[in-house]
Amino acid sequence: MKKLILALLAALTLLGSAQANTEGPAWDKFPTKRLTDMAALQNGAKLFVNYCLNCHNAAFMRFNRLRDIGLSEAQIKDKLVFTGVKVGDLMKTAMDPKDAKDWFGGVPPDLTLITRSRADGAKGSGADYVYTYLRSYYRDETKATGWNNTAFPNVGMPNVLWELQGQQRAVYEEEKDHHDPSKVVHVFKGFEPITAGTQTQAQYNDSVADLVAFLQWMGEPEQNNRVRLGVWVLLFLAVFTVIAWRLNAAFWKDIK
Repeated sequence: MKKLILALLAALTLLGSAQANTEGPAWDKFPTKRLTDMAALQNGAKLFVNYCLNCHNAAFMRFNRLRDIGLSEAQIKDKLVFTGVKVGDLMKTAMDPKDAKDWFGGVPPDLTLITRSRADGAKGSGADYVYTYLRSYYRDETKATGWNNTAFPNVGMPNVLWELQGQQRAVYEEEKDHHDPSKVVHVFKGFEPITAGTQTQAQYNDSVADLVAFLQWMGEPEQNNRVRLGVWVLLFLAVFTVIAWRLNAAFWKDIK
């Protein structure tokens, strides 16, 4: 009986967590065609090294693996390696973990598997989440960093891409609660620009899509090969099924 009660409590806890994850604004859909675009993946790698690798590790990925997205070893060394490490080394930040705790209150998470770990069956893939998250920063002077995020309220990380995106504010309106008309809730209505960035909104969306495509590729570098191989395997099985069916008919045709 005790085990049954514990199991029921665990199930209720998981159900509560699943319901909590469905709260908040809907996630935008990441343009998956970027995953097969080598130019997009290469631009995503450049953005990752310039804007993310300063604080975050990608400790399960080596620089030389970027040859799989069409970069030569010389290009990797000249364009993407800035800390004097070797091309065969892991992609790690030079920031000391103790400094990270002092500056941010904790060590920034490793990003190698970030898109795989943020998936939510009710709202979308991990790539959808990161694509939404990086486009949902807004100015909030009540926060220590001056930034907040509608996809991740009270986020500790500032908007490192703000020079590209520009600055925006979140617009909320008061509406009556549908479940309790006596209550008023703040409903998010969108963003309003404050200052322009170095990129237009469309260009920034493209840059974020490239960055997320690289993060998604980094979490499973063989995913495109796996999909292509899977298609050939299914075609082989289809042809083999027809051959096996005809052979079976030939073998048993004279047996009553």
